[in-house]
Amino acid sequence: MKREDDATPREPGQSAEPAPDATLTYDPVEEARRIRAREAAAGIPGLEGVALAVTAGPLRGVHWHLTEGTHEAGRHPEATVFLDDITVSRRHAAFHVEGGKLRVRDLGSTNGTYVNGEVVDQSDLNPGDEVIIGRFHLVVARGA
Repeated sequence: MKREDDATPREPGQSAEPAPDATLTYDPVEEARRIRAREAAAGIPGLEGVALAVTAGPLRGVHWHLTEGTHEAGRHPEATVFLDDITVSRRHAAFHVEGGKLRVRDLGSTNGTYVNGEVVDQSDLNPGDEVIIGRFHLVVARGA
């Protein structure tokens, strides 16, 4: 979504705030593509357990199978989920898999960790949930 610029001329020193009736534009085609990508990534044929699939951003189409235990995501070269981009902290987030359940925890990252559009410190995850780390959009997937 983006805000249309207010075309009202301004005097020097006058507030640059948009008029109260400014319109937000919405692209339903792009939103529909994102929803389809999330649904498609929520089930990966042949996968046993849990995975993270990149649906937008660098590495689109890549996925990581997460076994039981804790998996770090970030720019650190030893991270299980290696996300080499300046928008990602070296040790950005940790994914913990236990008994088939998945949880994410932010590790004090600079730009935060988002689940379904909301910034979180930690959150339980379900298939189809979208985790945003920097420019990477990761969708939680299970075997189809």
